[in-house]
Amino acid sequence: MPLKIRLARAGSKKRPYYHVVVADVRSPRDGRFIETVGAWNPMLPKDGDRVKLDAERINYWIGHGAQPTDRVLRFLDQAGIAKRDTRNNPEKALPGKKAQERVAMAKQAEEDAKAKAAAEAEAAKAAEAPAEEEAAS
Repeated sequence: MPLKIRLARAGSKKRPYYHVVVADVRSPRDGRFIETVGAWNPMLPKDGDRVKLDAERINYWIGHGAQPTDRVLRFLDQAGIAKRDTRNNPEKALPGKKAQERVAMAKQAEEDAKAKAAAEAEAAKAAEAPAEEEAAS
């Protein structure tokens, strides 16, 4: 039976309150669970006592194979119970494929315009040179 340590929502509409529970992965979010091992009240200020955890029971369940969800793992990391690896996705901030194509097209058009302007300036310079030679003679 695969176990998860996850959040179960309680509280009323627009006033969330979460229980940290150990549950079978097949049971619904707010449905059947095995044991309540903590609570999280996101309505309290961040410097307050928002998260309450039973470290002994959490360690017991982790020892029996329970996997915490990402949010719960953040709480456990702050409490010093478990270690959460920091995520690093440098490609997340990059624009999408289409946006990169549009930037490449704009850059190519700008380079083409510069090349065309340089060619026209060269042609104008070449046209002026014979006219100066005729005036000198």
